Amino acid sequence: MPNAYPATLLDAPAPAPERLLEALASADLTYSVAAIDRAEHARDWWPPLIADVARGHVERWPGVVVRAHSTEDVVATLKIASAHGVPVCPQGGRSGVGGGAVPQTGAIALDLTGLSAVVDVDETSSTVRVEAGVFGPDLEAATRARGFTVGHFPQSFDLATVGGWIACRGAGQYSNRYGKIEDLVRGLTVVTAAGEVLHLGGHGPRQAVGPDLVALFVGSEGTLGVITEATLVMRALPTSEQRAAFAFTTFEEGMTACRSIVQRDARPAVLRLYDEVESKRNFDVDGCALIVLDEGEEPFVEATMLTVRAACAAAAPLGDALVEHWLDRRNDVSALAPLWERGVVVDTIEVAGPWTILTDLRRRVTAALLAVEGMLVASVHQSHAYVDGACLYFTFAGQPPNDTATFYRDAWDGAIDEVIALGAAISHHHGVGRNRARFARAALGDAFGLVVALKAHLDPENIMNPGVLGLGDTSW
Repeated sequence: MPNAYPATLLDAPAPAPERLLEALASADLTYSVAAIDRAEHARDWWPPLIADVARGHVERWPGVVVRAHSTEDVVATLKIASAHGVPVCPQGGRSGVGGGAVPQTGAIALDLTGLSAVVDVDETSSTVRVEAGVFGPDLEAATRARGFTVGHFPQSFDLATVGGWIACRGAGQYSNRYGKIEDLVRGLTVVTAAGEVLHLGGHGPRQAVGPDLVALFVGSEGTLGVITEATLVMRALPTSEQRAAFAFTTFEEGMTACRSIVQRDARPAVLRLYDEVESKRNFDVDGCALIVLDEGEEPFVEATMLTVRAACAAAAPLGDALVEHWLDRRNDVSALAPLWERGVVVDTIEVAGPWTILTDLRRRVTAALLAVEGMLVASVHQSHAYVDGACLYFTFAGQPPNDTATFYRDAWDGAIDEVIALGAAISHHHGVGRNRARFARAALGDAFGLVVALKAHLDPENIMNPGVLGLGDTSW
């Protein structure tokens, strides 16, 4: 977690009712009502919580923390929660940045990190079956020992679990090569609110047997059920790697080059373009820096990098050291907590859209952020690129003149209003959680009613992470 609670917490409210605790004990479930455990499981990496933690404030106290160690434990927990009408917040590493793992007051915080087994590595079919609580490094160690990689390396790699990746529809930093998590999932085991175990997919690489029920739970953020196991695709470990870096005069020129690269069917694992502000801040480069890295079999890597160099012929070449600099610092978020604790509000907003709107999207979102009173800086980089569009990843920082919460909400409201107005996606890989829940109806339009109906069918008692995805309760 970015920071720790003070040694002495503010007075914690009473834990869950005794009758609920007795039911958990009778089911032989492991649980805790200790104040520090409940406080720790009341938060994820949602930035506004950093300031709360520093002053020992817990906005929403869960009633109890249940630590599941098997699918059967999850079944028992959800049956008890349904019988007692108690909300449940499924949690992995709690590395999400949108409040999706922040429980309702009095809820069961369901810690899934005890589901920690890599069940099977199928070298012939190039798949791995893994429990939802496995952390990224443990999964990668298990597959690399057999000559494979899943290739999913989010910034939260050390902190996040497989179930969290899937529940939030995450992306890794090498996803141009390996795919986002929804491209990697082949099968799921899910437990519904009623305690029913569903085994979805897993019958082959593709099927035409009705709608894709695996996709229904990818990105569901614990609102429709609890993911307890997944089957993922692996790739053979790469045997070759190449790197390059370039400086473009403008961000638009760099975007044109990136579009040319991917539309000519080159998919370098890393293709990240930074605006002038971020290029100076991250690399001390004037202009707009583009860093490129590809890995795989040597002939394919060479072909990819030939395409990259052709598309970037008009740019100024920079040393490969920039890529190494990025690799060394890509997961460093150590400055986040000190800034928030000093009253500087910092956050990121990653959105996605087709190439035709990205110039306007960059301009309008940046302008909306800078229009908020007290805003110091707003910048952007392109983090993931596709044949038909890309992800723009905005960063903002400001010192609120008055109320921090109002400043933060105004920044998000202004930015996302522009995203929706242009028809772009309000999230590319961080998910919705509580922070973006108020935008879900506008973002999904007429389809939002379908999600509501699915929620009502799968979770009629509304116990599954209410308030997340704009479903079942107010968000925050």
